[in-house]
Amino acid sequence: MNVPTWVWLTTVGIAMAFLLIDVFIIGRRPHEPSTGESARHLAFFVGLAVLFGIGVWVFAGAQFGAEFFAGWLTEYSLSVDNLFIFIIIMSKFAVPRQYQQTALLIGIILALIFRGIFIFIGAAAINNFSWVFYLFGAFLVYTAIHLAREGQSGEEDYQENALIRWARNHLPATDQYHGVKLTVVENGKRLITPMAIVLVALGTTDLLFALDSIPAIYGLTKEPYLVLMANVFALMGLRQLYFLIGGLLQRLVYLGIGLSFLLFFIGIKLILHALHENEVPFINGGEPVHWAPDIPIWLSLVVIVGTLAVTAVASLAKTRRDERKAGVDS
Repeated sequence: MNVPTWVWLTTVGIAMAFLLIDVFIIGRRPHEPSTGESARHLAFFVGLAVLFGIGVWVFAGAQFGAEFFAGWLTEYSLSVDNLFIFIIIMSKFAVPRQYQQTALLIGIILALIFRGIFIFIGAAAINNFSWVFYLFGAFLVYTAIHLAREGQSGEEDYQENALIRWARNHLPATDQYHGVKLTVVENGKRLITPMAIVLVALGTTDLLFALDSIPAIYGLTKEPYLVLMANVFALMGLRQLYFLIGGLLQRLVYLGIGLSFLLFFIGIKLILHALHENEVPFINGGEPVHWAPDIPIWLSLVVIVGTLAVTAVASLAKTRRDERKAGVDS
């Protein structure tokens, strides 16, 4: 896929413009968005992603269009799982609702930065080392098995990482929120606020999720441009989704299982692709393994859409059964 420089600059510039507008609005008026506001913004961002995918399909061909939609849906589902952890962090640190939007926005910007770094590292590795697909595939299979064993995480399962614990124990801090400020001066001493700790938690969470999401999307497309735009569109509107269906996320009880299956499928796809184009000397004498199929993108798209649909339907059906049972027992 030959993407002119001006297209790169234009699309990335427009995406950054949306983020800057959000920062400007949020910075002036931190608030909890209404349901109508969240729904309108979310519909706008999803519509942009669909229009972009259609544009890729028309101007670059069905193959690249399908790769974008498969990558976007996968990244969006992983971002929703990321959002679930965000909800736990907000609850654990008791972030006031009117300040959560600002924290989420900064968390999403950090996610874009981390994913952008990993996208270009991944592209460089793929261009220079064909064996990296074996590593990506093995990592995704390991992650999928770990996620399946872990299941859906709850607030009681959330564990602060070492960086958060260090910040809590070694940095002078106040336990009071002061708007969206990260530091305040009390009695002549500079202190960090709980908002600063929240941003550390969101940032480290973003870093861990980027480690999963980038190998996953490179299993669906090798075009850095599509990888970047799929990630941008997956993160756009995530903040509005948080306020719109935050309660619904608690009902997606099989989300972890669905994501683990998707990561396992993409991991196997990467390993098969690596075997199909093998150049590693100690595997088949450095020759391609001809029996290994190269799974087509249309099949990947079908598996992704089908998995997400089954996950959503099964999750909602289970929560309804549990609610009816709880009603009968009470």
